[in-house]
Amino acid sequence: MNKTITPDEIKRYNRGLWRTLIGALLFFALFIVLIGFGVFGEIPSFRAIEHPKSNEATEIISEDGKVLGTYFVKNRTNVNYSQISPNVINALIATEDIRFRSHSGIDFKRTFTIFFYALMGKKQGGSTITQQLALNLFSEEGREKNYFLRIIQKFQEWVIAVKLERNYTKEEIITMYLNTVDFGNQAYGIKSAARVYFNTTPDQLTIPQAAVLVGIQRGITRYSPTKNPERALTRRNTVMALMVKADLLTQAQFDAEKDKPLGLHFNPATTNEGVAPYFRSVLKSEVKRILEERSITKNGVPYDLDRDGLKITTTINYDMQVYAEEAQKEYMKVLQQQFSNSWKGRNPFRGMELQIDQGMRRSDRYKALKAEGKSDAEIKDDFNTPTKLTIFTWKGNVDTLMKPIDSVKYYKLLLRNAMMAMDPKTGHIKAWVGGINFEHFKYDQVKMGTRQVGSTAKPFTYTVAIENGYSPCYAVDNVPVTITNPGSPDWTPKSSGTLPGKITLQKALAYSQNYIAAYLMQQVGPTAVATEIKKLGITSDVPVVPSISLGTFDASIYDMVGAYGAFANKGTWTQPTFIVKIEDKNGVVLYDSRPVIKVVMNEEIAYVMTRMLRGVITGGTGYRLIGKYGITAPIGGKTGTTQNNSDGWFMAISPDLVAGVWTGCEDRAFHFTSTRDGEGANSALPIFAGFMKRVYANSDLKISRADFEPPKNGVSIVFDCSQYQPQDQGTTTELDKKLGF
Repeated sequence: MNKTITPDEIKRYNRGLWRTLIGALLFFALFIVLIGFGVFGEIPSFRAIEHPKSNEATEIISEDGKVLGTYFVKNRTNVNYSQISPNVINALIATEDIRFRSHSGIDFKRTFTIFFYALMGKKQGGSTITQQLALNLFSEEGREKNYFLRIIQKFQEWVIAVKLERNYTKEEIITMYLNTVDFGNQAYGIKSAARVYFNTTPDQLTIPQAAVLVGIQRGITRYSPTKNPERALTRRNTVMALMVKADLLTQAQFDAEKDKPLGLHFNPATTNEGVAPYFRSVLKSEVKRILEERSITKNGVPYDLDRDGLKITTTINYDMQVYAEEAQKEYMKVLQQQFSNSWKGRNPFRGMELQIDQGMRRSDRYKALKAEGKSDAEIKDDFNTPTKLTIFTWKGNVDTLMKPIDSVKYYKLLLRNAMMAMDPKTGHIKAWVGGINFEHFKYDQVKMGTRQVGSTAKPFTYTVAIENGYSPCYAVDNVPVTITNPGSPDWTPKSSGTLPGKITLQKALAYSQNYIAAYLMQQVGPTAVATEIKKLGITSDVPVVPSISLGTFDASIYDMVGAYGAFANKGTWTQPTFIVKIEDKNGVVLYDSRPVIKVVMNEEIAYVMTRMLRGVITGGTGYRLIGKYGITAPIGGKTGTTQNNSDGWFMAISPDLVAGVWTGCEDRAFHFTSTRDGEGANSALPIFAGFMKRVYANSDLKISRADFEPPKNGVSIVFDCSQYQPQDQGTTTELDKKLGF
């Protein structure tokens, strides 16, 4: 028997239902209010939204506006809406949020369709771009794994999304989103992603490139163009198809692009890879020093280069840096083979037990084992046990099974190389190659390292001689010289390849004759020469002894290039510099450099020295620059080779560029077996030649082929020896008498 429902019961039921609905709505409203007040977890403030927690990388900019690299915890640099290609915006909207421009932060239509898709066993994201931005700003860790916490987090996203929509334009929201999103491979934000994957800027991204980057958002690993290129290509075309469906791309454009390859130009965002890694490492230390010494802080807190998004504009020219690295890599492969061939059939480690032991103790492996508390005996046993190692070769990294002690020996016989190039007029460093491979060998050999300079020091003694009245055409008997130095044993230099008879100073420098350099040292004295060397900016120790005329002191490439710059810059030394300015993330200049300039020699003396250094190239030890490599532009230079062929140097000057190149093993005890291979003309000069060929081929660099300008008031010193004929061929000439000798 059916019970009849009375009208009163219906009314009570309806009132109960309404009370439940209203109560639920009130509870939901209260719940949302409590979320807004941060009861269930902190909600970011507007300041936090405008300045998100995600760390911002510091950018290193070349003089021509290109990014050399970044310092980062998260490799992220912000851009403005106008700096983003419309292709990126269209791809993102078509893929992630088709109603982005019309909704108010939450797309309820899309949200409710999730339930229907779920019933059909399909997954569909319900978050708008604004909600995804809210999640990025709210939680650096991403979505909560706990189901209950994820529900709370979802409503928090809603609250933040509504706040964002009420206070920011659509353009600002999509820009913030693209600045915070993770694209994988240490690329956070669209600017880093454009650089890492395509070596371009966000405003230059093409339709396929934009589709690749947007496609990554569906799965950073699954659709990674480096890890899963096939999936990335399929996903790219899916994104472009969605753009067609949304009328943001024509069918014709899609058909033209869909079969193209990914076209990656991958630039890993690591300190080991990319352009100028040695320079970037030295730069970081220098910037920290500048900020600390000048007490430049962020409201009293020291700047963090990895997090505070500074912008460091440098003097490095991007193309020249690439050319220097290419020239090194190209020739060092050849030179290493020469070096290895020179030791065939010989034992380079005979009597080198101490050097090998020192190499072992300096290794990271030894230090790690020591830190673990291993005894020397245990460590020695470890070094003599074959293990899997990755070693550097000029053909790439090689994974091999090797005793660690054998890897120490291997690296002892691996040639190292470094180079620096500078504009002598401004002191601006254009290229900096601190070593052969930053991943394996972190030590910078441009500024941090010093090596014996050999014959590249001879021009300093010749400079003092010219200042004291000598002419490049003055002739001297090329015979041994013994110099008495108070408090020290008498010094008589050795010489090989000695030219017989009486030769001019010009010819003596061109052919790097030791006896003539010693003769000039005898005339002017070591104090004057050491003083000159220091005036020219050499900061390392220069002992006041006669042998410095042959370069027995150590110096860095950085200092030597600065010193030679004075010859090219009419007697004015300009301190080598590599920082133009440092700005904070908002473009406020924190530091800008001021050139340090000193007149260190008469312009006439400097010009005469350029003629003498030109003679080294046109008819001396540097002739292969012309004869073998075909570089005929007016370049002066000096080769240098140290005792036992341990170091090879080449210093070069031109009106627009001064450069220095050094080559040698890490340990001076290991060296070439012959001067033919180890001299600077063979081990260093070819790298400069490879660099300059590339530089001259690039007309955009505007590196002049003009000769050095003579002083406006003329030159009183006789330097054209073809016009000077001494009347007396004996030990005394007319010039001797004129000079008072």
